Amino acid sequence: MSPRSILHLDADAFYASVEQAADSRLRGKAIAVGGSTRGIVASASYEARAKGVKTPMPTSQALRLCPELILVPGDFEKYERFSQLMFAYAYDLTPEVEICSIDEGYLDLTSQRSGQPRESALRLALQIKKELKITISQGLASNKFCSAVASKMKKPNNFIEVPAGTEKEFLAPLPVRWLPGIGTKTEPRYLEAGITTIHQVASLSLPELERVAGSSAQDLHLFAQGIDSRPVTPASADPKSFGEQETFDTDQLDELFCLATLRAMIDRLCRKLRREGFAARTLSLRIRYRNMEDVMRSESLNEPSPLENDFYPLLQPLLRRSWSRPKPLRLVGVRLSNLHRALPDPELALTGLPQKSMTERLHLAEATDQLRRQFGSDAILRGHDLWLKKKLLTGEKSGDSHSSPSQK
Repeated sequence: MSPRSILHLDADAFYASVEQAADSRLRGKAIAVGGSTRGIVASASYEARAKGVKTPMPTSQALRLCPELILVPGDFEKYERFSQLMFAYAYDLTPEVEICSIDEGYLDLTSQRSGQPRESALRLALQIKKELKITISQGLASNKFCSAVASKMKKPNNFIEVPAGTEKEFLAPLPVRWLPGIGTKTEPRYLEAGITTIHQVASLSLPELERVAGSSAQDLHLFAQGIDSRPVTPASADPKSFGEQETFDTDQLDELFCLATLRAMIDRLCRKLRREGFAARTLSLRIRYRNMEDVMRSESLNEPSPLENDFYPLLQPLLRRSWSRPKPLRLVGVRLSNLHRALPDPELALTGLPQKSMTERLHLAEATDQLRRQFGSDAILRGHDLWLKKKLLTGEKSGDSHSSPSQK
């Protein structure tokens, strides 16, 4: 069986590059997309990175490092449009496209429609640069892991091919942090054990690696040897979203009960977002009347977020827009979409900010997630959770109570 040809596409400094593409006055200049509510840099152009501006960094710190830095407010609708156009060119090569996030994805070019994989990859990069005025970095290999590593090694605007049969050799000298699941929080554990390179991981026996990596040792051992059998999973233009719905035992007329139920769904969905490293921008709310008629309404945040508190204010207006007739509801549901990769762990301490930064709020949320994983989902409850439990325990029926679930 001949080896696969997997291409990983990774847009360079995507948000900042889109802003430069959309406004020629910004091209060649040090710019940063600065969150209007976060107070930190969400994306920096390579001109800004050369001056020490990083993601995520407080904008005040970025301006001290680079006084000429141009701060641009984020326009995520624009970024989503550019993403759709970018992947449209990928679909011209093959239907086997897996969109991982707004700015990166995999293409399986093994059985592409025409041409050789290398030539197709280079043609794709040229087309995106010509038509969209942004650059991409690409890695071509026999599997997803090696192609993703190759695309990220020498950004920006670069292409690296890993010939079949050289995967283990290609990965061997790289720091252990390049392996999936080894990040800033877990890397020290490997360093303390004297494991600094991927070659060392590949050389360990499975029992030895288990002492450091635990249950993930087997997968890690395969990755370290350049073995990755995961397929490219084709997806639609809106490839990933997280959703939940609930069909009520009794048709509901109680708006407060429906809102509390929706809030609890948002809580669970945001925990999934954080677990998988995503932030979402769009909330879609769905209702179903007794006669099985469905209505859906959507609203988007200015910036993507992985935090439930940011989505709560959208729920009641959406529910009232959807539930326009005085008829009971059979079902409610929510879906979070327009996913973006969440910001990585901070490289600098976020101190001296006038308000809690997104990173600080995210750390708090992740701490509560950890407590729930360790002690159970009831270890930490919000006001609406307690309110729903009270309704369940007392057997109150729809419309019997009009007390409001806590907004906290």
